[in-house]
Amino acid sequence: MNLEGRGLPSVGVATTEFVQAAAVQAEALGADPAYVWVPHPIQDRTDEELKALADRHLDEILAAITAKA
Repeated sequence: MNLEGRGLPSVGVATTEFVQAAAVQAEALGADPAYVWVPHPIQDRTDEELKALADRHLDEILAAITAKA
């Protein structure tokens, strides 16, 4: 919300484990943030796996950012 308030389009990237928690927090804050959800978990992934995950979701992330611009 801070970045959006400064006029900087942003998108949250989080794992599917946090969909419900993000919805509850967004409602409590009166916000409607853009999110891109990636498969959970990520903490045990190698650097190569994380890069591949980012590559798979890059178009979706860019689309969410540019939709808010």
